[in-house]
Amino acid sequence: MTAIHVSIPVRILEDFDQDLKFNQSRSKKITMLMAQSLLGDVIDLYSDATLGQIIRKLVTFEEIDDTLASLLLQVLSKSP
Repeated sequence: MTAIHVSIPVRILEDFDQDLKFNQSRSKKITMLMAQSLLGDVIDLYSDATLGQIIRKLVTFEEIDDTLASLLLQVLSKSP
């Protein structure tokens, strides 16, 4: 990790902070936004997603064929 200094409008920071949940870290959220910018849709903005949410998203990707989608959905049906 490294600390950085950035300049942003005060109002944007206030709105950003208001959007954060009580247990969310500003640094972690900004890191995830930067990673998503670099990697596109590969990284989900909401890193606190459940396994079910992640699997449901995975099966929508074009690269996932019907067999793999079926296996993923089987995993989902067996997860607590």
